[in-house]
Amino acid sequence: MATALVTGGTSGIGAEFARQLAARGWDLVLVARDATRLDDTAAALRATGRRVEVLSADLGDRSDVDRVAARLADEASPVELLVNNAGFGVHTPLTSEDVATHDAAFEVMVRSVLVLSGSAARAMRLRGRGRIVNVSSTAGFMTMGGYSAIKAWVTSFSESLSVELAGTGVGVTVLLPGWVKTEFHQRAGIRSSSIPNALWLGAEPLVAACLRDVDDNKVVSMPTVRYRVLFWLVRHAPRSVVRRVSGAISSSRRKPAES
Repeated sequence: MATALVTGGTSGIGAEFARQLAARGWDLVLVARDATRLDDTAAALRATGRRVEVLSADLGDRSDVDRVAARLADEASPVELLVNNAGFGVHTPLTSEDVATHDAAFEVMVRSVLVLSGSAARAMRLRGRGRIVNVSSTAGFMTMGGYSAIKAWVTSFSESLSVELAGTGVGVTVLLPGWVKTEFHQRAGIRSSSIPNALWLGAEPLVAACLRDVDDNKVVSMPTVRYRVLFWLVRHAPRSVVRRVSGAISSSRRKPAES
């Protein structure tokens, strides 16, 4: 049976990928920092009859990233699908003197995506088959600080990787979700009430649509017609307009500081 490795696989979009892949008959390797949540998630998935391996790893730690990369390269137990999902919100100003948050974000959402994608791609290319899914964001089309910049990189990287792997049997899909109903926004300190209800997506249909796009070998997955239309307009709007809208969204969704 084929095996999929999912980073950030214990919550939000990552957990939904794990559930839906298990329902499709995939065995799993789950990667996350919280060992307790890993064990709980794995137990629930094993109850469905799937084999689930856990790797407790902090993708901000390069030695942990190397351990996950080694798992992806293990030909004795091949991984046929990689889902790079781990991430977090970044709201530290770009002008902040303390760049620790930006450093952590680069490690988790840029460097680990590069390293793990490369490890998976090399192993898959030798076998002549495999898929890589990188979870980016429509925020990458906006100008909302460090998070937008990072997700713009993830999208461009994924499309570039798909070009590099063309004809090898290894496919790449970049998922571009918008606002998704998970615990992500609460943990990131974002005031979600400022987002119109029509723009919220559920994790279940989002992941289901992405997996259909993976099946169809699509490079870019942006679920729902409303998001495709909205971000077609964003990509063709004057950049001055995009910057103005980005500023308005950023200021409206910040939670007021506690006294």
